[in-house]
Amino acid sequence: MKKKILFMIHDLSVGGAEKVLVNLVNNMDTSKYDITLISLFGGGVNEQFLKAHIHYQIIYMKTIPGNSKLMKILTPEQLHKKYIKEKYDIEISYLEGSTARIISGCTNKNTKLICWIHVEQHTKEIATKAFRSYKESQKCYDKFDKIVAVSGSVKSDFEKIYPNIRKLDVLYNTNETNQILKLKEEVVEEELYDKSVIRICGVGKIVKNKGFMKLAHIHKKLVEEGFKIHTYILGVGDEKDSIEQYLKDNSVSETFTFLGYQTNPYKYLNRMDIFVCSSIAEGFSTAATEALITECAVVTTPVAGMKEMLGENNEYGIITEMSEESLFENIKTLLESSEKLEYYKKQAKIRSSLFSTENTVNAVENYFEKLLIK
Repeated sequence: MKKKILFMIHDLSVGGAEKVLVNLVNNMDTSKYDITLISLFGGGVNEQFLKAHIHYQIIYMKTIPGNSKLMKILTPEQLHKKYIKEKYDIEISYLEGSTARIISGCTNKNTKLICWIHVEQHTKEIATKAFRSYKESQKCYDKFDKIVAVSGSVKSDFEKIYPNIRKLDVLYNTNETNQILKLKEEVVEEELYDKSVIRICGVGKIVKNKGFMKLAHIHKKLVEEGFKIHTYILGVGDEKDSIEQYLKDNSVSETFTFLGYQTNPYKYLNRMDIFVCSSIAEGFSTAATEALITECAVVTTPVAGMKEMLGENNEYGIITEMSEESLFENIKTLLESSEKLEYYKKQAKIRSSLFSTENTVNAVENYFEKLLIK
């Protein structure tokens, strides 16, 4: 008999966790699992990529402003009774926060509970935003049979905030490796075939946390130093207008292009030379793993998961310090050395095999089987 698995997430909007969840459920063994995915809120761009066999439910069609405050009115048990109508063998909150609070309210003793943690939260204040208090958050996380972190650094961060909770394991995110390799060959705009410039890119929501303004500053400096580059950003977000104004004010708009949200970002990544993660915080960057698969040289700030992805000693990519200056200097070293740039492109291809679809999905399925046996 198939095991009934429920995944719950805030929504399926633009974002790494949302994307890798779709990748995971789409590739799990349909002969072993009957999968339901519930979004608190609908309208997310990643909904379109769910395969037909996934039972997809939306609780509210649009996001409700201040929803986490409203949900605190009810207890986790009341929320679970309100939103979860069927019985499952495993119930999973695929993000920290609101859905963790809901899933923790399950009262069926035969159901195994798992919570996925995707980001370093650093402080009790951040970790408990969706809960009534730190004490309540600890009580909720205690109810889970297992907690999964997407990287070792995310695991360590969670254990610092909740030192009494010691049931964490690490499972890496799922990428559609074969699909990426296929889609990367699609045709793109003619300018992206221009071999006379080095193409730099960033991918993600254009918000302060992603550090794209920092990348704009770096772009300006590199242009002023005479490097022939073009920087591209794949994504949408609130900070786009202020970055565009900065580029315009400094006369570098023509060499910095916003490509917007793309259902196939891989065909663009495939034409890039350097992928830059300029983020202040990440869990385990989906965009960086996709860059490796498309053979981009990776330069990144020291956010969570990068040492696991790129090696302790920059074997597969370059991990900088958090400062803008460090990011600038390390990008510059690749621009100054074509040999070093080609080396990291080759290393990216080697490292990408670690994050193959088959390996990551098998790891999750084996994890579920062991938990069900217990």
